[in-house]
Amino acid sequence: MARTSSKDTDEQLVERVFKGEKHAFDLLVLRYQHRLLGLIGRFIRDPHEAEDVAQETFIKAYRALHNFRGESAFYTWLYRIAINTANNYLVSKGRRPPGTDVDVDDAEHLETESAMADIDSPEAFHARDELKKVIDQAIDELPEDLRTAFSLREFSGLSYEEITDIMGCPVGTVRSRIFRPLLESE
Repeated sequence: MARTSSKDTDEQLVERVFKGEKHAFDLLVLRYQHRLLGLIGRFIRDPHEAEDVAQETFIKAYRALHNFRGESAFYTWLYRIAINTANNYLVSKGRRPPGTDVDVDDAEHLETESAMADIDSPEAFHARDELKKVIDQAIDELPEDLRTAFSLREFSGLSYEEITDIMGCPVGTVRSRIFRPLLESE
């Protein structure tokens, strides 16, 4: 049996899955489950529904792994599946897809935010909660393409090139979609 290491790159783990080592995909799930849940949580506010969509995303990714060509990073490919799965889920429930308020750093940010809530006073927590609601509402009101690009950059910290891969549009378009909401708010 092949040695498993958390230091394996995503590409090495994918290659191991192709060679029949299904445990290698488990390592990819462990590596990205919290980030993916944070990403999906930006679309789907109910934690149980978000967990279901995350699970569905990993199932779809596993079944479609043969389509992963390595032309983009594995997590970029996985995030694209997650965004599409979340949007499809919302449409199937008769809800408007909110936006691509994405994850990577977002999951870590949410963990830090909840730790800070324990330290702050109830008044500070309430003020932060109200501000978060206003920001979330403003982001939700953006057209989907602007919301997606802005969220991937600001909440996930993805590069323009990674966003280009996810959204399938030129870098200039991505930059425009990211900065348009900022300029319109001034």
